[in-house]
Amino acid sequence: MLFTSIKPMIVSIGKEAFNDENYIFEPKWDGWRILLHKQGTRFEAYTRNGQMVTSKFPELKEAAAAIRTHSAILDCEGIVLRAGRPVFDDFSYRGRISHSARISSAVHTHPATFVLFDVLYTDKDHLKEPLMDRKKRLGEIVDSTSIIMPTMFVEGQGKAMFDLTKERDMEGIVAKRKDSKYFLNTTSKDWLKIKHFKSIDVVILGYRTNPFGLVIGLNFRTVKNKPVGVVEFGFMPADKELFLVFGKQLSTATDEKTQWIEPRLCCRIEYLERTDTHQLRTTVFRGFLLDKKPEECIWES
Repeated sequence: MLFTSIKPMIVSIGKEAFNDENYIFEPKWDGWRILLHKQGTRFEAYTRNGQMVTSKFPELKEAAAAIRTHSAILDCEGIVLRAGRPVFDDFSYRGRISHSARISSAVHTHPATFVLFDVLYTDKDHLKEPLMDRKKRLGEIVDSTSIIMPTMFVEGQGKAMFDLTKERDMEGIVAKRKDSKYFLNTTSKDWLKIKHFKSIDVVILGYRTNPFGLVIGLNFRTVKNKPVGVVEFGFMPADKELFLVFGKQLSTATDEKTQWIEPRLCCRIEYLERTDTHQLRTTVFRGFLLDKKPEECIWES
């Protein structure tokens, strides 16, 4: 397995936080899934899709020194903290840049941390060991630093961990069965991600009628009114009627699916997930914002 582009085990989607003594509960970190490989003095980092990104993170030299075994494959999340919380866009920035001078500068402006949550290999394969045995092994072989550290977790108390991550404006939690084994390139029912809905104000760029949905957008530093998704849930009949009164007056172009309108109306939505290209998923309509200016609907993370 060492120094090959293996694919990690993937979490399934859970519905709501729960308590269960058969599980541990970890914070859901908002960054990139990274697999760290070490053998002697060689140390490499791979993304979940197998891309080697070692050269983008000079911090990894210090991280390697904190791993006490000769050989290891460790599963982790690479994050960048801003004001004490992980910011996905900041780590993505680290992953995008390639010029050596910019990388050196980013070590100071966007310092990366690698939060460990599993060990797949040391002097032997650990995939078939129960999770709690792997957790114990992880704690024994890694010296925690500001660059690399095992994640925190609690046993049984998922609701408390969920409340804590909401208080700290984090993504949510991951519930893992204590006896779970590790299956490469598999979506496991033994690991569940349970996320907090996040609220955001968006510009309405268009609408669809079958089924009814609003095409929503946001303003970015370099792009104005970028489409970021379609919201189809959460509407009351009165919401649809109110929108169609305004929407028909603002219509511009039409394509196969969408009636586009002038970007003059805003609404508030909630969402669970977003992609690397800022597309919002699992969206729910929460209300029109008739007094909000479209230019104020900004992606701030």
